[in-house]
Amino acid sequence: MMTGQWETLGEAGGIEAYVHRATGEVRGAVVVCSELYGVNAYVRDTCAELAAAGYTALAPDYYWRNARRTELGYSAEEREDGLVLMRALDRDELVADAAAALAAARGEAGERGVAFLGLSMGGHIAVRAATELSFELAAVFYPGWLLNSGFPLVGPVPPLETSERIAEGGAFLLGFRGELDHIIPAEEWEQAEQRLTEAKVPHELVTYPGARHGFACADRPADYDPQAGADAWRKVYAALESHL
Repeated sequence: MMTGQWETLGEAGGIEAYVHRATGEVRGAVVVCSELYGVNAYVRDTCAELAAAGYTALAPDYYWRNARRTELGYSAEEREDGLVLMRALDRDELVADAAAALAAARGEAGERGVAFLGLSMGGHIAVRAATELSFELAAVFYPGWLLNSGFPLVGPVPPLETSERIAEGGAFLLGFRGELDHIIPAEEWEQAEQRLTEAKVPHELVTYPGARHGFACADRPADYDPQAGADAWRKVYAALESHL
């Protein structure tokens, strides 16, 4: 069985990604955008699961300019470490890194398409990428700051303020949120639905009753909701099959 490995995307000394290639027939490629905890064991396991299903998975190290190959756990202290790194991210640099990851993913996908899969912070990155780049699917778990700013990675204009660019880029947007998510209030999710509809972006936004932020991650037992997580992943794989 193949295992994942770190590879440089583009020039030596630049951005790296953890790459886990599909076993057997390649059904497409997925750029996995991590939570603020970096490319940790959960993200690498996610890449392995996608590869087992036939999708080559690439998880970019978006923190590479300040810290290489970051992998944090889910303690309060490590969350603070992640917040420091996240606050150092720049919107334009993220778009450049996403473009490098997309180019590498196109090379891995063969005749099939490319999806961006985003987890929390990575969900924001995936949506931002969809406003600037052209790919087939953005599947995002509890993405933050879609319609509000406050962090340098968001910039002065949150991504869904330019939803029409997603329509131009052609991505289908599939999004998941828990009812009790403390980062994404219901009002913002409803506004996101309205913006996407007005911009004619093909999309599906799902809210899981009683679920919290991070509900899909089994490594976060206080937040994990196995039923909601399993349903969301069923929808992700159906979307990958349909759009890639």
